[in-house]
Amino acid sequence: MLSVVRDWFYRYLSDEEAVVLGVILVLGFSAILTLGGMLAPVLAGLVLAFLMQGLVGTLERLRAPHGLAVWTVFALFVAALAVVLLLLVPLFWRQLLTLFNELPRMLGEWQSMLLLLPERYPQLVTEEQILRGIEAARGELGRVGQWLLSWSLASVSILVTMMIYLVLVPILVFFFLKDRQQIVRWFIGYLPRQRGLMTRVWQEMNLQIANYIRGKVIEIVITGGVTYVAFAVLGLNYAALLALLVGLSVVVPYVGAVVVTVPVALIGLFQWGWGDQFIYLMLAYGIIQALDGNVLVPLLFSEAVNLHPVAIICAVLLCGGLWGFWGVFFAIPLATLFKALLNAWPRRVRDSLSTQD
Repeated sequence: MLSVVRDWFYRYLSDEEAVVLGVILVLGFSAILTLGGMLAPVLAGLVLAFLMQGLVGTLERLRAPHGLAVWTVFALFVAALAVVLLLLVPLFWRQLLTLFNELPRMLGEWQSMLLLLPERYPQLVTEEQILRGIEAARGELGRVGQWLLSWSLASVSILVTMMIYLVLVPILVFFFLKDRQQIVRWFIGYLPRQRGLMTRVWQEMNLQIANYIRGKVIEIVITGGVTYVAFAVLGLNYAALLALLVGLSVVVPYVGAVVVTVPVALIGLFQWGWGDQFIYLMLAYGIIQALDGNVLVPLLFSEAVNLHPVAIICAVLLCGGLWGFWGVFFAIPLATLFKALLNAWPRRVRDSLSTQD
């Protein structure tokens, strides 16, 4: 047993740089798991600064001074934040409240429509099955109502938390952009002088993670915006809210598009029934999904994330269970990091084993 442990340690942990990198990763993930709630503004500012660093670099390559580039990008960020807070959030909130007020009436009409199915297709579905499904839907609706009530009762603490984020996150974003080189030099000062392994992992991750995160944000904005225009032109109710769901659905590979199809179809069915408008809605939605998967994604993600679908699904489930929405969002970059570490991690083979081979 001791020889097995000794051989494993020699093969994977005899390199000093590998040990240091392993300690850094363990400490980093432990800090996020245990202190993630308290450090959430810092992590949010770091992620946003990472997203905007590409634009700062572009302006600097155009011979803009570093300070001017940072202030320009930061001003664009503040303007975008103001648009979201003053225009989009109130619009989404109004449509969400309207939808919940309409849900009981919508559920009643859906019930009437569903109860016609046993008469038309008695070999496929029975009235008892329909009633059980309706009761389950009402139970879920009641739980959502209870969650909204508890959320409204805790609105004061939520409002304070939002104010803290609105103050701290922009400040942190500015300093992360402004003092990026100083922070990097400070961090590198604690690393070993020989950093071949860390350099290889960082170069691969910097390329793939930057490409993935920025591309995913652009994909959310484009998909949500095009969906809103299409739904508004068709006159669909709750167009902004549904467009937000469609935009966020691209975060979850394979599953998101299928899941968000349900509310789109149900609201369209409630508004128009089985008419031509409903067919146009589903056709437009299908075209948007097809263009997203076959045109937009190949254009945005120039550096493909070479992961097996099973690995992607496992990463989404694991990270989503640990960190919620942000875990789902960063599941693929984290899985890519794990894969890069496995590929770059030094492995030593004893001379005796090499001789036998």
